[in-house]
Amino acid sequence: MEFRKISNRIYAPLLNMGELKVRQPLPSEHLEYLDPFILLHHGHMIFDPDEDLTRAGVGPHPHRGFSPVTFVFKGGSQHRDSRGNKQQVMAGGTQWMHAGMGIIHSERPVEREMEIIQMWINSPAKNKMEQPFYKPLSKEDTPVFISEDGMVQAFIVSGHLLGMEGPIPTMTPVNSAMLHISKGGKLDIPLPASHNAFVYLLDGKLNLNGQEADERHMVVFEPGAEGISIEGLQDTRALLMSGEPIDETIVAHGPFVMNTDTEIMEAYRDYRMGKMGVLIED
Repeated sequence: MEFRKISNRIYAPLLNMGELKVRQPLPSEHLEYLDPFILLHHGHMIFDPDEDLTRAGVGPHPHRGFSPVTFVFKGGSQHRDSRGNKQQVMAGGTQWMHAGMGIIHSERPVEREMEIIQMWINSPAKNKMEQPFYKPLSKEDTPVFISEDGMVQAFIVSGHLLGMEGPIPTMTPVNSAMLHISKGGKLDIPLPASHNAFVYLLDGKLNLNGQEADERHMVVFEPGAEGISIEGLQDTRALLMSGEPIDETIVAHGPFVMNTDTEIMEAYRDYRMGKMGVLIED
């Protein structure tokens, strides 16, 4: 297998997002957009013992035009939205939502400690105004590939990886997997040559295609070659994603991702008019 070259290794600095702090390597000064991937937030929150968890986390807010996806690595996330969905997903699970024409949702912690990655994945122009949908996926229902040495686990959430199919439907071809790599574990992962791809390390250290990568870094690969090679230099948790570029101009502003400035203004108008629904939490 011919392995991809690494084009960028981006450290994820800590940013204040209201009362929460998250790490954000994308977008950044080093990489504005990795089509179809718009944004990556890595949040590790420990809430005070006296804090009301039903009001912690992120309260009701709107989205339109893309899929906000939450991969849960520790604790659990309570999802509610203006379409009537209400679901808890615990560690090892995923909350995949296509915002479509507009939806309001909240994400609250289930336990005192919660660690997540939230990805924003773009939708093609033809799908941006479709009806929203929400798809929860538990760890137990996530297909898992185990390497021959038994030291790498890849939980396949979407797409086609390592001969397995992820349960989540996507607008365009998107592969995603939560990786658990023990020190010394090795795995080669084929990827479509046309896909943009990255690995984000929550912790630990990896050898990726012969180069070391440290925790809290997003490692971006050049397209064209067949895949990537992973070796655990330390026990590591990581997220692997690859996606077929949509190759459309996007405009991202606040919680909306559309194709033109006019469509962004229309999204704000529709939200204020209540066209994205109402979410009143219990």
